[in-house]
Amino acid sequence: MKIMLSAGEASGDVHGENIARAILSMAPETELIGFGGTRMENAGVRLRQNFADYSVMGVWEVLVNIRRLFKLLNDLTDFMREEQPDMLVLIDYPDFNWRLAKKAKALGIPVFSYIPPSAWAWRKGRAKDCARIADEFIAIFPHELPVYEAAGAKISFVGNPLVDAVRPEMPREKARRFFKMPADKTIVLLLPGSRKQEIELLLPSMLAGAKKILEDRPDTVFYLPVADTVSRERIEELIEAAGVSVTLTTEKRYSLMAAADAAMATSGTVVMEAALLGLPCVVLYRLSPLSYAIGKMLVHVDNFSLPNILLNESFQRELLQDEVTPENIASELKKLYPGETHRQEVTAKLKLACQKLGAPGASGRVAERILNAAREFAAK
Repeated sequence: MKIMLSAGEASGDVHGENIARAILSMAPETELIGFGGTRMENAGVRLRQNFADYSVMGVWEVLVNIRRLFKLLNDLTDFMREEQPDMLVLIDYPDFNWRLAKKAKALGIPVFSYIPPSAWAWRKGRAKDCARIADEFIAIFPHELPVYEAAGAKISFVGNPLVDAVRPEMPREKARRFFKMPADKTIVLLLPGSRKQEIELLLPSMLAGAKKILEDRPDTVFYLPVADTVSRERIEELIEAAGVSVTLTTEKRYSLMAAADAAMATSGTVVMEAALLGLPCVVLYRLSPLSYAIGKMLVHVDNFSLPNILLNESFQRELLQDEVTPENIASELKKLYPGETHRQEVTAKLKLACQKLGAPGASGRVAERILNAAREFAAK
């Protein structure tokens, strides 16, 4: 059995790693190939390309890189033609992966979609387009099912793998000693994201917000876990330009998050990870002006961060585009400090949101579905 996985960004690499390990534990003879990152490669996936050189966000940024992305698409299509996998498994990264799915379908390769496009939020019509291409879908949030079911897709929700993956590597007190966190300080994390554009668009505002916080809360200490997909040197340049002290880390990220008191975070998977670790956040999101203008016309949702979406409630503050200012960041973050009433309200809601993610063991259940589907198609 040969299965190809395709993931184009850091969060997908984590999901791909979990799936790969689960598949190989159930069926060690399976050959895993594909497009992904170092996590997937370390889990046993033979990569054709690493996504680190191709990960971009926003409409304008995709247009600028369109030639490189089409070259990648052609290369992965050639790879499928050469390898003839029994199934292509898409892991999120919709704009690219669904182009690859069409190529796979033309080659007679079945398609399995894990984390399908968010048709519930915008472009609902694409659920029908996707249903015509993919043979089976698995969503990681329950609110994603209805629009795909209405489109005739075979889709299910079997839990969210973050429930298993997000575990501190050590107890809280040991972690605070490991990271040399002063006992008499409030520990705040800067979580600017795993893409270059996120760093450029949001980290300067985070650093300015940190500087603003120190004006009346000098007992605050800042940490920033550096993703392996971004330049540490560029982050250091921005920190130096901002004139604020930030400790950079590269290991035991979940222990760091569990040991911290609050965070300012770019909207995405990391906000849900923080929720699972009981870490309240001020959630930030900003795109280039053109990408935002286009997105504003197409996306119609009340909330954009996952915990708020799960409860359909704006309990954790979100700052979007022009709202991302040092003053707003500082004002909202201080409400999340230990002892604040708002912090207690937010952390209680985070627990309720996490309950919506289902029971542990999701990656194993997804791997089992993928193997069963691949075997069924191989037998035809």
